[in-house]
Amino acid sequence: MEKEEIYPMRINKYLAHKNIVSRREADRLIEGGKIFINGRRAKLGDKVEENDKVETAEGLGEGKIYVAFNKPVGVITHSPQGDEKEILDIVKFQEKIFPVGRLDKDSHGLIILTNDGRITDKLLNPEFDHDKEYEVRLNKDIRSGFVRSMENGIVLEDGYKTKKSRVKKIDENVFTITLTEGKKRQIRRMVTALGYEVVSLKRTRIMNVKLGSLTSGKYRVMKGKELEKFLESLGL
Repeated sequence: MEKEEIYPMRINKYLAHKNIVSRREADRLIEGGKIFINGRRAKLGDKVEENDKVETAEGLGEGKIYVAFNKPVGVITHSPQGDEKEILDIVKFQEKIFPVGRLDKDSHGLIILTNDGRITDKLLNPEFDHDKEYEVRLNKDIRSGFVRSMENGIVLEDGYKTKKSRVKKIDENVFTITLTEGKKRQIRRMVTALGYEVVSLKRTRIMNVKLGSLTSGKYRVMKGKELEKFLESLGL
């Protein structure tokens, strides 16, 4: 996008664009008199030019970081043992960041890393019904009734019945599933209960954040509309 299409920019959009706070949080800070433009206390609706100096009374200028990472198979999310490799051995940042949630060692795909502790419960708590989508390859062809059973919920070996989900068959032995909860190794346990085994399990989406063309072991810093929608959906 060309510079003239961005500036002048509303102060709340500017703060979100710079990954400092969400628009909603920016409005709260502006109303509280904690945002300054060129030394002047900002008002709701104020616009910022590219070279303006924007400061906060709360020292938020360092910003918060949100990273989409494609975790390879064999990499541990948290607490590696022995010679195991963890995500933070691959993703190097000067600022301290951490993975939100987990993706088991044998699975791969999208996981979000951040230095914003506010999002952990908002993203992981199943009460909020946030979508997470996976692509799953099985060891044999999908039989009639499999999709409906998965969608309606599976009683796992510990007696827990999974919440309803959205399932779509996309090949003879491949399907996608969208969950709003995340029990430990849940999809693998659901599949096992129906007499199948998982050959490959990849997370392709978390809410509006998509894995897209991000290759294994690579990451991108979330920004712009993707980040803004993600934070707004979390109520931040």
